[in-house]
Amino acid sequence: MGPVLRVLIRALSSWAILVAVGAFWTIGSPAYGQGGAQVPVQGNNTPATARATAPFDPTGYWVSVITQNWRLRMVPPRKGDYLGIPISVAGKKVADQWDLARDEASNDRCASYGPPTIMNQPTRLHISWQDDSTLRIDTDYGTQTRVFSFGQPPIQRKRTRQGTSVAVWEARRGRGAMTARYLTVTTANMLPGYLRKNGVPYGEQATLTEYFDIFSEPQGAMIMVVTAVLTDPVYLEHPYIVASQFKKEADGSKWDPTACSARW
Repeated sequence: MGPVLRVLIRALSSWAILVAVGAFWTIGSPAYGQGGAQVPVQGNNTPATARATAPFDPTGYWVSVITQNWRLRMVPPRKGDYLGIPISVAGKKVADQWDLARDEASNDRCASYGPPTIMNQPTRLHISWQDDSTLRIDTDYGTQTRVFSFGQPPIQRKRTRQGTSVAVWEARRGRGAMTARYLTVTTANMLPGYLRKNGVPYGEQATLTEYFDIFSEPQGAMIMVVTAVLTDPVYLEHPYIVASQFKKEADGSKWDPTACSARW
């Protein structure tokens, strides 16, 4: 990904924060985790684990903060509503053939619960370390599980709904020194799915890159911003960029797992 697009992505993420909480996150040039960067080591000269080098603690329970696109996120749009999606001619052709009854009769009603869409849904997240090199995200909306592998992920020969996700801690340079660090996650090997419940598609060639930022509001509340960039050479004319916000909760008392639905 080129520097211009990366700066645009960070700018969109900062704009979303401004809308949500009235704060601006300063943008710099990503530097950590790229070619030539040094890998942190522990005292015995072995590489430090992803958990040990985490610049922030993402674990715990988080709830979606629906500050934009309420109509599209809370109420499934009608057939033919592609507002905001750079859908291609091929994508429109597929979406125009969407049928709710067919989806409801299917054994798999989770087409709109894949990585390109699940983080932008009205959901709660439970984030935990599965082990020192694997971060796990569970959603109560659709009861989905995403697994982020730092380093080489396990071999996955078959496509799955959540695909294969590789994660890396990165940082941006400010005034000559490494400053705020964030999480970059790249996901591929996904089953085809929907960007919305009205059948707007993404396909097998789609690749998703996400940027996770966490910061504290002046009142002390923890906010997480997830900026997602989806590329699909078949169904999209250019990358589809979406920013989603989450607020950390004290515990899991409001956790409410629900099954996938083609209707809501």
